[in-house]
Amino acid sequence: MDLMLKDKRALVAGASRGLGHALALGLAREGCRLAINGRDGSRLKAAAENISAESGVQVVGLAGDVSDASVPGRLIDAAVEALGGLDLLVTNAGGPPAGAFESFDEPAWQKAIDLSLMSHVRLIRAALPHLRRSQAASVLTMTSYTAKQPMLNLVLSNSIRLATIGLTKSLALELGAEGIRFNSILPATVDTDRVRELAQFRADRDKTSLLEEQAKDAQKSVLGRIGRPEEFANVAVFLLSPAASYVTGMMMVVDGGQYKGMM
Repeated sequence: MDLMLKDKRALVAGASRGLGHALALGLAREGCRLAINGRDGSRLKAAAENISAESGVQVVGLAGDVSDASVPGRLIDAAVEALGGLDLLVTNAGGPPAGAFESFDEPAWQKAIDLSLMSHVRLIRAALPHLRRSQAASVLTMTSYTAKQPMLNLVLSNSIRLATIGLTKSLALELGAEGIRFNSILPATVDTDRVRELAQFRADRDKTSLLEEQAKDAQKSVLGRIGRPEEFANVAVFLLSPAASYVTGMMMVVDGGQYKGMM
């Protein structure tokens, strides 16, 4: 299938590693011109060079912490200047820390809100004038399946990512008439640094081992394994692409069957 992504202009936040990196690489393989973002300048530079070398497309690295209110607007401006416009936006940031409700004070909640909700709000708000000029405007918010099926000791993620899903659905309703699509993708256990960190947190808490916790993660999937980043990326790239032009307001779970609900 031709996803019709060649020469589309995309900004992918949180793309120096993990699922964001896999998604950026997937877009590049389809011919997208890319701006990618991450906090670590050296890691970001290496990621941009690797994606460009593998795909042969333009990849620009834009360093910055999207939880900082001053950064999202600057990233959008720099991406538009480098690419000559913007068609696709992926809003993504690292997840908030694990822990029980009473372990977090109010500043911790505010920090998590800035990271996992307001970063999406600010990136989208800055991008809208440019997306309105695109003939294939599409926004994908990266959240988590914990918004549908909460996990113990992830109260920050369980709570705040649900707000981002509400934002995404609301914008799909508000801006559909302008031809701008909004979808959210909800990954579960995929082999990334973040998932390994959460497994290590559980191992430390329960006095088990990382391997034992990873085995438990694999058993949650009806496929009997955790996901690969490229499996997540394949779904995300399709949702962003013009091939999915009649899909908006979708909350797409990519979880190997871990979510057991009906809706």
